[in-house]
Amino acid sequence: MPELPEVETVRRGLERVTPGHRLEGGQVLLARAIAYPDNEAAFLAGITGSSLSAWHRRGKYLLGQLTQSDGSPGGYLGVHLRMTGQLLWLDPKTPVQPHCRVRLWLSDNHELRYVDQRTFGRLWWVPPGVAPTSIMTGLQTLGPEPFDEGFSLDYLRQRLSRSRRPIKNALLDQRLVAGIGNIYADEALFLSGLRPLTLSDRVGSKQLQRLHSAIREVLITSIESGGTTFSDYRDIYGINGNYGGVAWVYDREGQPCRRCDTPICRLKLAGRSAHYCPQCQC
Repeated sequence: MPELPEVETVRRGLERVTPGHRLEGGQVLLARAIAYPDNEAAFLAGITGSSLSAWHRRGKYLLGQLTQSDGSPGGYLGVHLRMTGQLLWLDPKTPVQPHCRVRLWLSDNHELRYVDQRTFGRLWWVPPGVAPTSIMTGLQTLGPEPFDEGFSLDYLRQRLSRSRRPIKNALLDQRLVAGIGNIYADEALFLSGLRPLTLSDRVGSKQLQRLHSAIREVLITSIESGGTTFSDYRDIYGINGNYGGVAWVYDREGQPCRRCDTPICRLKLAGRSAHYCPQCQC
C-alpha cells in the first residue's frame, strides 16, 4: 500500500502539473471507485468546470482543491490509493490500461487517469462549503502528521506509555500517527534499535528519542527517493520509487544487514510481515 512518502510524491507531482487546468469531463469505468456522491454522474457533474488549484495530503489521503470559473471554491477532489491505486498524468490518446477505473479530462489536452488493479481505492467529490471530514470520514480519526508540531516527543511518550501493544502494531495505528505503514515502521524500528515485538510501554527514554527522530528520518529519505516500489506504486508519470534499493530491513529477509552482515529476519505480526536485524535490534 502506498504510504506517506509515496502519497506525498504523488501530491508533489500533481502540484507541479495540474494547477490552472480545468476539468472538462471524464469517464467512470468502475462505479464503486466513486465513494461520494453515490453515483458517477453526480461525481462528474460536481467536478466538471472547476480548476485544480492546489493539492493537499492528510495521512495517506489526497485532496485536490477545486476552484470554479468565477473564482469561488469548488470543493475538493479526494483520493485514497489504498493497495494498488495509481494517479497518472497522461495524454488522452494513451491506450487505456486494463485496470483503468476513472478518466478525468483536463484543459490543454491532458488527462488524469486513476488505475487500480485491486479496486480498493476510492475517489470523492466534496462539495464547496462542506468539511472534507464529513464526507471522507476516515480523516476524522487520523493522528498528527509526523512532521507537525503535534507529533512531539512528549506526545509519543504519553501515547506509548498507555499501550501494551507491540511497538510495530502501534506505529501502524493511524490514530497514533498518520501515514506510516508496514515499510516505514520496519525502517524506523531498525534505526531506533527496537525489535517489532517490543511492548510499547517498555520503550525506554533514549530509545523513544531515537524512534521519534527515526520516523522523520526514514520518511524524509524515502520522499527524496520518490517513495518505494515493490509491486504497483508509481508516480504520476508511471515511474518507480527508488527507496527499496536502500531499505535497511524491509523485504530483505535472509539478506545481510547493511550494518553488521547478520541475516535479516522476518516474523508475522497481526497478519503482517515485520523485518528486523536480530543483532542491531535487541
